[in-house]
Amino acid sequence: MNILVNELSAIKASEVYITDDTLAVDLSDGRTLYVPLIWYPRLWHGTQEEREKWRLIGDGEGIHWPELDEDISIEGLIWGKPSGESQRSLQRWLEKRAN
Repeated sequence: MNILVNELSAIKASEVYITDDTLAVDLSDGRTLYVPLIWYPRLWHGTQEEREKWRLIGDGEGIHWPELDEDISIEGLIWGKPSGESQRSLQRWLEKRAN
């Protein structure tokens, strides 16, 4: 198991693409991961302009969207983990955006 964890930590993101319903991330090992955008409600509710304003963090270990206050780890994407944000937290964020 430690070998797998060490191998995962070596995989970094190099590019991010977002369509209306998909988040795609190019990885340093040559793969591209595609996940449903709905897995990340802040991205889902964000505008295309907000979605396009991302930056790599931790030397490619994660992706950050400053305007949406969203961070996604590459390890989480590889493991297929959707957002862990609670519905209550998301609702507060949506209400703040509406104001």
